[in-house]
Amino acid sequence: MYSGLLIILVPLIAGYLIPLRARPLLHAVNRLLGGMVYIILFLMGISLAFMDNLSTNLRLIFQYAGVMFLCILLLNLLALALLERRLPWASHHRQEALPSRLRMALESLTLCGVVLLGFLLGLSGWPWLTYATQGSEYALILLLALVGTQLRNSGMTLRQIVLNRRGTLVAALVAVSSLVGGVAAAWLLGLPLNTGLAMASGYGWYSLSGIVMTDAFGPVIGSAAFFNDLARELCAIMLIPTLVRRSRSSALGLCGATSMDFTLPVLQRSGGLDMVPPAIVHGFLLSLIAPVLMAFFSH
Repeated sequence: MYSGLLIILVPLIAGYLIPLRARPLLHAVNRLLGGMVYIILFLMGISLAFMDNLSTNLRLIFQYAGVMFLCILLLNLLALALLERRLPWASHHRQEALPSRLRMALESLTLCGVVLLGFLLGLSGWPWLTYATQGSEYALILLLALVGTQLRNSGMTLRQIVLNRRGTLVAALVAVSSLVGGVAAAWLLGLPLNTGLAMASGYGWYSLSGIVMTDAFGPVIGSAAFFNDLARELCAIMLIPTLVRRSRSSALGLCGATSMDFTLPVLQRSGGLDMVPPAIVHGFLLSLIAPVLMAFFSH
């Protein structure tokens, strides 16, 4: 267990210790981080092609992902609805014209295309492709170091995080209710408890959860974790504009770790500028605990 935690924490902390002041360097880190996501997913697709009993395992992947997604979504929405009822988050913001949700959804689905491309290449059976799993591990280490650097230079201080009560509360509820959903899904699917908890710890961070779960539990669970977290992002894009009118906490919590990057523009335009600080804190906290929890439950 401790070796797995070290593999996650050491590059994350090392990256966090790197201060970057120059904007061009920060921009380069962000671009490299985006590129690493595609590389990791491509390698994951190659590994998927080398599975035994491929057709049976593909059915299992989508079964696991579907049940996990529904359990986590329902538990998240229930917990956040209770928070909204107890501590209403009022706002008089009028929604701005939103970017095309279909276009954003297609951008997310491009990630599935990258996995599919790697999968099709893997079906060729070329011997050198068997190194894809080892390559994905090195890619993961670099990804985590870049994420640590990005978190360090996100502009968030510990004081800002602690003082933003709404962002912290929503993140805590999402974290706990997702784990409860993971336990429920593991019970329904007949999976070990730690597997369900590990899959539930991705919080929408599909590039990380896919490769960590693949390393720990094999390509079936890894691919299911990827599709579960990708479905969360797609669901958030579609539902935020409607949810934000009824439950701002639910709209934020549905985004998971993506609330500080990909879904932030939708949150801002749908809910106003006052949603931005809680969204960044919420995404920051979930991005910080996701790799730790995944490593902890995977060993």
